[in-house]
Amino acid sequence: MTVRTRPALDSLPAYAPGRNVPGAIKLASNELSFPTLPSVAAAIAEAVGQDASGINRYPDNGAAALVARLAVHTGAPTENIIAGCGSVALCQQLVQATAGEGDEVVFGWRSFEAYPIVTQITGARAVRVPVTSGHRLDLAALSAAVTSATRLIFVCTPNNPTGTAVRRAELVEFLDTIPQDVLVVIDEAYREFDTGAESPDGLDFALSRPNVVSLRTLSKAYGLAGLRVGYAVGDPRVITALGKVAIPFALNTLAQAAALAALAARGELAPRWQQVISERSRVTAALAEHGYQVPPSQANFVWLPLRERAADFAAHCEAHQVIVRAFADASGGVRMTIGSPPENDVFLQAAESFAL
Repeated sequence: MTVRTRPALDSLPAYAPGRNVPGAIKLASNELSFPTLPSVAAAIAEAVGQDASGINRYPDNGAAALVARLAVHTGAPTENIIAGCGSVALCQQLVQATAGEGDEVVFGWRSFEAYPIVTQITGARAVRVPVTSGHRLDLAALSAAVTSATRLIFVCTPNNPTGTAVRRAELVEFLDTIPQDVLVVIDEAYREFDTGAESPDGLDFALSRPNVVSLRTLSKAYGLAGLRVGYAVGDPRVITALGKVAIPFALNTLAQAAALAALAARGELAPRWQQVISERSRVTAALAEHGYQVPPSQANFVWLPLRERAADFAAHCEAHQVIVRAFADASGGVRMTIGSPPENDVFLQAAESFAL
């Protein structure tokens, strides 16, 4: 007799992580190419060696010290903040807190691959709204997709994987059209790389509109992808609901210690972000010179809308010892993380030798 599992799992899409290939340069997962800061490594080592509160003890379930530090970092009261095991865990908690069987979760497509997964886990229906021809989120279409069954909307800006960002004025106009009982999540995983003069700061809306949450992560700009730390800022009632559906002790002791150290080292990290931004401009210009269409990115990656040729391009890059992320379907393309200058040079050599 076979154990029964939920029928909804049969159609659940699987998340495909960026691949690691020995000897190849990995530009597939939007990680920073820089090594861990010494101060962060020291904080992790100290946390391991503590007698009274080391890793033989459970972590602080509420991450009180980290939340207090995030309050200083964001300017938000502590009751408006929750920390979690990466922003993707918080995405799932947001869906669990708002949507179930028969409800709808709306998001742009293509956007973050986890959105349909965390939506279908609860039995809710994923509503994919196509991006524009310029690979930007279509906020007017997102608004038009809202129905009486809609419970949650994800707005990823800069959008993963296309890199494009929404503008503040259009976001305000969009939010004004959304019913107050529908939660809007502004997913800002790449906020630190966004230099757009018209780009919004989701915290402004999360602290002024009860139905808006700003979602951020320390995986990308703060270099903690391997430890999984994210946080959400929103109305205290929403934050309380997120806490109710969180897995106990999910944010481990080492992650909390590393997050505190990384936030304290923002001044050391900022030059790294600037290098990424500078390299993004260089890579974009070089790709355009070779004939590629490259949407304007505000993230730490660029998007090549190669559609049905995405898999061929990724295989070509792998043959040249570079791993990129291919989304090989009708709405797909290739996402290439901005690495170090030498890594980017190897990628550009591979791209130049690919027959468009």
